[in-house]
Amino acid sequence: MTQTPLLEIKDLVVQYAVEDGTVRAVDHLNMELGFGETLGFVGETGAGKTTTALAVMRLIESPGRIIQGQILFEGQDLLLTSVDEIRAIRGKKIAMIFQDPMTSLNPNMTVGEQIAEMIMIHEKISKAQAMGKAEKMLEMVDIQAERAKDYPHQFSGGMKQRVVIAIALACTPVLLIADEPTTALDVTIQAQVLALMQELKDRIGTSMLLITHDLGIVADTCDKVAIMYAGNVVEYADKRALFTQPRHPYTIGLFNSIPDIDGEQEDLQVIKGQMPDPTNLPPGCAFHPRCPAALPRCSQSIPRRIEVDPGHHVSCFLFERE
Repeated sequence: MTQTPLLEIKDLVVQYAVEDGTVRAVDHLNMELGFGETLGFVGETGAGKTTTALAVMRLIESPGRIIQGQILFEGQDLLLTSVDEIRAIRGKKIAMIFQDPMTSLNPNMTVGEQIAEMIMIHEKISKAQAMGKAEKMLEMVDIQAERAKDYPHQFSGGMKQRVVIAIALACTPVLLIADEPTTALDVTIQAQVLALMQELKDRIGTSMLLITHDLGIVADTCDKVAIMYAGNVVEYADKRALFTQPRHPYTIGLFNSIPDIDGEQEDLQVIKGQMPDPTNLPPGCAFHPRCPAALPRCSQSIPRRIEVDPGHHVSCFLFERE
């Protein structure tokens, strides 16, 4: 018997109405995340990764609109929940670490107050008890408890990111969404933050959706990988299967564009062309104008999702049996 996924997104469409037309930010997206898993959500800038995460959090704001689809969390469709219900879930069961820790923290509140605020929203405890728990959360992310009285400007970039992680994990969420959590950090601090997130995830038993464009981070951190292109997941697989046997031409192109320090190749095999304009996506498969293996039908219709191996899914006509 197959276990129901913790998070299952079905046929999700998110659009933004702008002056130039309609931005199809997420276009009929399907994906799953199991209990205790870390899923790497990979794609170029503008692929729709952050929009998908904001849709899960129900934080899409005007001019954005969720047009259709289902976001099933523990079997419950988050798109059908009331405002009060989603507020109770957000922070308590699903927490998000946003891209830039510099702008995620309130400069007018101490870091201890900001962690305590999250705890008091979801737990019926006094402010003193919440502050005590906030200090323990700081210690959990390797920051001294007495620093709870300090303000964000008194912390380095890496420490701010650890504070943001402490806030996100304060109520032991079932699902943690991390949106490029190491982008603003130098390489050494990146490694420390990722190791910390993995350690805390294992300790608490949280599932994680890790949004990144760095395949090295995916290799170190994730169990499964979803490759996203122009608002849709084009390949979804176990990490080992994806890294050893990528199937979709876009995924293969991503791997070919990574420098090989042991090889003798002088030029990288870059993917030709540019990401399509989301207000004017090409007909059929959105990748077909850049695809070296494109078939005539690729410009006419959208490929369906196919399971090429157990647990390995690809949206590509090359794998469709007539």
